[in-house]
Amino acid sequence: MAAPLALQLYTLREMMEGDFAGVVRRVAEAGYLGVETAGFKGTTAQDAARLFRELDLEVVSAHSPLPLDDKKQEVLDTMAALGCKRLVCPWLPPEEFTSRESIRRVCDRLNQANAVARENGLTLLYHNHWFEPAPVDGTPAYQIMIEYLEPTVLFEIDTYWVKVGGLDPAAVVRELGSRAPLLHIKDGPAVDVEQPMTAVGAGALDWQPVIEAAVEADWLIVELDRCATDIWEAVVQSYHYLTGKGYARGRQG
Repeated sequence: MAAPLALQLYTLREMMEGDFAGVVRRVAEAGYLGVETAGFKGTTAQDAARLFRELDLEVVSAHSPLPLDDKKQEVLDTMAALGCKRLVCPWLPPEEFTSRESIRRVCDRLNQANAVARENGLTLLYHNHWFEPAPVDGTPAYQIMIEYLEPTVLFEIDTYWVKVGGLDPAAVVRELGSRAPLLHIKDGPAVDVEQPMTAVGAGALDWQPVIEAAVEADWLIVELDRCATDIWEAVVQSYHYLTGKGYARGRQG
């Protein structure tokens, strides 16, 4: 069976600033089965969670600060309010991935956060951008991460950024297998970092081999950081492309 389809709400951040509830209702009406959160501007985690339950939208995962230091209790409280078990580290600066030693330090901190997550019934995942696929001393940075990370730290593979970083997304998804239960699905020219994205299916990525490699993915999550066209139209078009091809499933065809 095709994996269920969710939307990373960061995609609609500008629309949501003035009407969080209204935009989320449109996401459910468009057919998405789940959401991934990235903050709660204009609302609270508690109110958002009530809305998601009302609309039968599963909170697949949450992009969040790491549950460490002065953020620890706030992060744990937010995850509890959402009823969400997957905590995703969405970004660490590219300068932290320039040497094996700097990557080891990144992994030490992620392992500390993972220990806190596991103590609280959570799973920690790491979301890549274009610099983790890039080589460091001849080895892709994400493969060095695997050497230093605890095996219980999982990955949310952003397939588009893998392509921009110079690797084959299908090969990376196949390599990581069950260690990458969440995939970000986005599209665009995939030439450099600055170019705007497109609706899924309207860009340069070849999706069939990615989907064929994603046999162990629990969810596919559409995310567009920015878009060359109307963002809402791209969200709807992405849904219809992925469900129409049978690559993902939603509420409606």
